[in-house]
Amino acid sequence: MKGEPAPIFTDSDGVRAHASARGATRAVLANGCFDPLHVGHVRYLSGAAACGDYLVVALNDDASARRLKGADRPVLTQGDRARLLAAMTVVDAVLVFSTDDVTGILEALRPAVHAKGTDYTVDGVPEVETSRRLGVETVIVGDPKTHASREVLARVRGRG
Repeated sequence: MKGEPAPIFTDSDGVRAHASARGATRAVLANGCFDPLHVGHVRYLSGAAACGDYLVVALNDDASARRLKGADRPVLTQGDRARLLAAMTVVDAVLVFSTDDVTGILEALRPAVHAKGTDYTVDGVPEVETSRRLGVETVIVGDPKTHASREVLARVRGRG
């Protein structure tokens, strides 16, 4: 129901069951750390949602965000980041995961679409070969990369 937060899952089985119960026919997977969430992320997720009828946002947990972004990240806990994402009306489900890429999630969920932001090209998406093997369309969505979490954090920390 619109207006209620999307459910937050820690396993693909829960996401599949929820999507099925919602009658999803064209699932879209978007993923990232979203630390902190900013307008570029909102535009990316809105673009991803437009590619199907059920948007799953795979969220890097705290440990994988730290591995990917550095020792001083994330600044928001995975619980807080998940709740922020779940509150977005375009998001149908949030899946918190612990690996550095979404290869396993693509294999488990087999969405119709894997959406990435404009800081990627289709051929530059780390999981593109997995997507091709599974028949998952890879798309690039959102506005040009003019927003970055590290820039937001630099301003907040007084260094930008």
